[in-house]
Amino acid sequence: MFIQTEATPNPATLKFLPGRVVLPESTFEARDAETANRSPLASALFSVPGVAGVYFGHDFVSVTKAEDGSEWAQVKPAILGAIMEHFQSGAPVMAEGGLDDQGGEDEFYDEADHDTVVTIKDLLETRVRPAVAGDGGDITFRGYKEGVVYLEMKGACSGCPSSTATLRHGVQNLFRHFLPEIREVQAV
Repeated sequence: MFIQTEATPNPATLKFLPGRVVLPESTFEARDAETANRSPLASALFSVPGVAGVYFGHDFVSVTKAEDGSEWAQVKPAILGAIMEHFQSGAPVMAEGGLDDQGGEDEFYDEADHDTVVTIKDLLETRVRPAVAGDGGDITFRGYKEGVVYLEMKGACSGCPSSTATLRHGVQNLFRHFLPEIREVQAV
């Protein structure tokens, strides 16, 4: 098994491509060992010293290293080994019921803004999320109120130094082009 790695805009996060589907119809994020227990693969990755976060996309695994002085040169080989061992074992990526109740907040918006929210979600799905997934992360809709769109950054995007620029100059400008009533985009 050959696992490719790619750098992400977040220097603390690497994207690992195992050459197969990781999660076919969903995503999963673990920022601590307790949440990681919902996935045998995430648990294995959190057992590697220096791992602080894990994100699973359709065909990739993003791993964020701790800010404790851990260096990729020491952490990366153990991560590659854990991913390879997991996929060769044939074990499922997620434990039974592991994708249920991921603790995401409920969406919020006024029913009068329903059409605007539908357009925001469509733009996210068709134009933003595919590009962000290429960088090992994800952006999901959380809410809309008084011209402000609230989005959640996940995976490599969470804590990324360039995520503010992505939101302000990329996503916000895109939304304003199609929906002039949008004043601002904020991360939650």
